Amino acid sequence: MNEEYDVIVLGTGLTECILSGIMSVKGKKVLHMDRNSYYGAESASITPLEDLYKRFSLPGKPSESMGKGRDWNVDLIPKFLMANGQLVRMLLITKVTKYLDFKVIEGSYVYKKGKIYKVPSTEAEALSSSLMGLFEKRRFKNFLQFVAKYDPEDPKTMEGIDPTKTPMRDVFAKFSLGQDVMDFTGHSLALHRTDDYLDQPCLDTIKRIKLYSESLAMHGKSPYLYPLYGLGELPQGFARLSAIYGGTYMLNKPIEEIVVEDGKVVGVKSEGEIARCKQLICDPSYAMDRATKVGQVIRAICILNHPIANTGDVNSCQIIIPQSQVGRKHDIYVCLVSFAHNVAAQGKYIAIISTTVETSDPEKEIESALELIKPIEQKFVSVSDQYAPTDMGTDSQMFISRTYDATTHFETTCDDIKDIYQRMTGSEFDFSEMERTKQDCFGDVE
Repeated sequence: MNEEYDVIVLGTGLTECILSGIMSVKGKKVLHMDRNSYYGAESASITPLEDLYKRFSLPGKPSESMGKGRDWNVDLIPKFLMANGQLVRMLLITKVTKYLDFKVIEGSYVYKKGKIYKVPSTEAEALSSSLMGLFEKRRFKNFLQFVAKYDPEDPKTMEGIDPTKTPMRDVFAKFSLGQDVMDFTGHSLALHRTDDYLDQPCLDTIKRIKLYSESLAMHGKSPYLYPLYGLGELPQGFARLSAIYGGTYMLNKPIEEIVVEDGKVVGVKSEGEIARCKQLICDPSYAMDRATKVGQVIRAICILNHPIANTGDVNSCQIIIPQSQVGRKHDIYVCLVSFAHNVAAQGKYIAIISTTVETSDPEKEIESALELIKPIEQKFVSVSDQYAPTDMGTDSQMFISRTYDATTHFETTCDDIKDIYQRMTGSEFDFSEMERTKQDCFGDVE
C-alpha cells in the first residue's frame, strides 16, 4: 500500500465505482478502498436477509415463511435504470453489461384521488386511459406529438415556443391541459420531484419526456430496467472493469486519515500505512468536514407476500404519488421488485417507498404509499441525511460525490459523475472515452 497512485477512491458506491472504472480505462493508476466488507456502500444490496435485520437493529431472526436468507438481495436505495438513459449508455460503452442481466420493469403507475392508474405514455394509451376525459385525451395526444417532433435544430418544430425562455406552464396552457394532466406529465413522464419546473424554461422538461418516451419504445412495458440480483451488481461490475485495467481494490480497510499538505490532498492513511495520490474521490462519509447537509430522505423497505393491488398483479412496477395529490412539496415513489428478479424468496415481493423529508414525522409523510401496498409482512424504515460537497476540489484535489437522492432513476447520479469528471480533468465528460479495449476472462472485447 505504501505506493504512489494517480487517484485514490474511498467508498464503493456506484458513483465512486463508475469514476474508478473511467479513470482506470484512461490509464490512471487507481487504488480503491472501502471501510466496509462489501461493495456498494449506500447503494449496496444486502444479503442474506438476516443481515438486513441486524442492520436495522430488528430483534430476532426472519420467520421461516421468508424462505432462505441467501435468496434475498435487498437494495438499500430503490432505483431503476432508464432504458435510454445515461447509465445504460455507460454500461454499454464499457461493456459492463457482460456481467449483468436485466429485466424490464412491468409497469409505471400514477396516483390520483386515492387510486392508481397506468401512466399513459403513447398516443394509443392516452386515448384509452381513464385518467382523462375525451377532449383532454385529444389535447394530450397533440402535446405528445409536439414533444415527439421537437428538434432543437429545427425552429419549425417549436411552434412559436422558445425552449430556453418559455416556461413549461405556458406550454401546458398552449395545449389547454388541465391540472391532472399537468400532474402526471410533469411527475410521471418528466419525473420532476416538485412543481418548480412549471416556472422554468421548458427545454429540460421536453428532453425528460423524450427520454421517457424513447426508453419506453425500447422495451414496451415501461421505460425502466432492473438488474437481476439487485442494484449491488452495478458497482461490482464497474469495479471489475477497473480491476481489468490495473485498479487495486481493498475492502474492510479502516480509513484513519486523509492526508492534506498545504491545502492539497497527498494521500490516505490506513492501518499505519500511507498511500500517496495526486487526486482523491470519495463519498461524503469520508470527508464530513468538506460537505454540508442539504436535506433528508425517508425510505421504507417493505416485504410483501402479494403483488400491489390494482396493478394487474405484475411482479415489478413503479408508482408515483404526485405531491399535489397528497398536499406535499415532493413526490412519493414506490418501487416494486420481487422473486422474479432473484432478490427475494419465491412468492415474495419487495416494495420500497421513498421521498424527501418535509416534517419532523417522516413516517407519517408516507402513509398514503403504505396504504397502497398493505398488508406488509415486515418493514425496515430509515431516514438518511443527504450531503453535498462544500469543497469542489479546485485546490484540494478532493472530489466528493453527492448523497443519493429520492429519485427512482440514476440520471441525477450520472449528472454528478459527469460533474466530478469535469472538475477532475478540466474537460467535458465524453462517453467515448469510456470505450474499453482490454480483454478479460471472456476473451477479446469486440
